[in-house]
Amino acid sequence: MIDIENKKTVKEPRITLVGAGPGDADLITIKGIKALKTADVVLYDALVNEELLEFAPEHATKVYVGKRSGDHSHSQEAINQLMVDYALNYGHVVRLKGGDPFVFGRGYEELDHAASYSIPAEVIPGISSSIGIPGLQHIPVTHRGLSESFWVITGTTADGKVSNDLYEAARTRATIVVLMGLHKLAEITDIFKKEDKNRLPVAVIQSGSTVNEKVAVGIIDTIVEIVEEKKISSPALIIIGEVVSLHPMFQPIREFYDIIAQE
Repeated sequence: MIDIENKKTVKEPRITLVGAGPGDADLITIKGIKALKTADVVLYDALVNEELLEFAPEHATKVYVGKRSGDHSHSQEAINQLMVDYALNYGHVVRLKGGDPFVFGRGYEELDHAASYSIPAEVIPGISSSIGIPGLQHIPVTHRGLSESFWVITGTTADGKVSNDLYEAARTRATIVVLMGLHKLAEITDIFKKEDKNRLPVAVIQSGSTVNEKVAVGIIDTIVEIVEEKKISSPALIIIGEVVSLHPMFQPIREFYDIIAQE
């Protein structure tokens, strides 16, 4: 529409939540790229590959609003309002989020905030690290005979504790993928030890799909020590379940315990 008083074109506000995928820039969807190409403003998170910003127009404003462990300089409330303010003043805001906006991405909170201002919003899903990163490592989250379901659980709840869902999940044969739980790894493994699952296969993957990727594979009894030896750090996800035994790095571990069992 045209602002007669200021004699300039004012773009209609709109917001697009775009999932950027697990880290590799090539893993964003084509639809996500199309949204970036029409952005007037891009608000991007800490885990977003900054190579993706090159798809936005040269005139577009790029604003980092990331939150990492120990660094919460941008509260969710502040990000919500920033997104709305930019939309009202500049037009099309692309909210670029790591993984998928609705898998521990607080995407619905942003969608709801946009709706409270009657700003049209669209969601473009992304590949969640909870599925994509295991897949890249040839670890299926479900596999016939090994796992009929999978759980995706946050490693730490809002009050700083391990999720109660982990206690429930540990009693099942499901694959369990834990996001944002590396600093709780010892506590998480203790939960499985209490269920007599000391030899259950585990993988911990740092910065999956990126040049900083590191992989640790072991069992519940050994994974904490292996992670320390390999100096695995955040961001990292934890995969727990029999499906991890399909990873090539697990074969020597399997052979070792087969030998012990025969003695």
